[in-house]
Amino acid sequence: MELDYDRLVDLVTDLGYRLLQTGAEIYRAEESVQRLLQAYGVTTGEVFAIPNCLIVSLTTPGGQPITRVRRVGPHGTDIARLEAYNAFCRSVCSQPLPFDRFQARMDEIANSHLAFPTPVILLAHLVGGGAYSLFYGGTLSDGLCGGISCVAAGLCFMFMSKVGGSNQFIRTLVSGAALTLCALVLFQLGLCGNLDKVIIGALMVLVPGIIFTNAIRNVMAGDLTSGINKFVEALLIGVSIALGTGFVLGLSGLLM
Repeated sequence: MELDYDRLVDLVTDLGYRLLQTGAEIYRAEESVQRLLQAYGVTTGEVFAIPNCLIVSLTTPGGQPITRVRRVGPHGTDIARLEAYNAFCRSVCSQPLPFDRFQARMDEIANSHLAFPTPVILLAHLVGGGAYSLFYGGTLSDGLCGGISCVAAGLCFMFMSKVGGSNQFIRTLVSGAALTLCALVLFQLGLCGNLDKVIIGALMVLVPGIIFTNAIRNVMAGDLTSGINKFVEALLIGVSIALGTGFVLGLSGLLM
């Protein structure tokens, strides 16, 4: 039976798209799609990816070119789903599946996604912000206030994400402002003694560490365009953090 190359390109492009959506590095997405094509006997496949676009192309034995382009929208990082898709890709490369089973398995991974409830996420913000405030030399009261301020930022970020219509730059800017305002209120109430430790510790939840790390990895892997793209994204998020925090601190300085 002749291989359905159109369906094959659709499937491998979809998997590459899902890898990028979960925060996979560019080289990982490109290599995964390339290996999948080779697993099904395609040696004429070409894959090109940048953070917001994936292009997959091949030429059939009859000389017919087939190309798919998928735009990758705004996304974060989902390590659990990324690991599942990566493991699935490795298993298919070692033992190719029928196309129907291929699609069904991808859908199973998507449907079995673990989404943490809001209280658990806010608890993580509380613990993370508090721990960082302690790490930077704050007292126990500073750690508690840092955690509370971090929860304020988390609530603001989640609310703006659900409402929609705002990009990550705006969400981070407003969340940084809300976090700083909460820390100032707690400081004025006398609940913490080191405002700087509280704010710095709480701000760590907004720092784009994974984005910056992926930028460096992309550059080291030779994907300069993608690396610069991610580096600029991390830089803009850093600017939004500074703007949100600086606005509230500057305003408080004028009013007090």
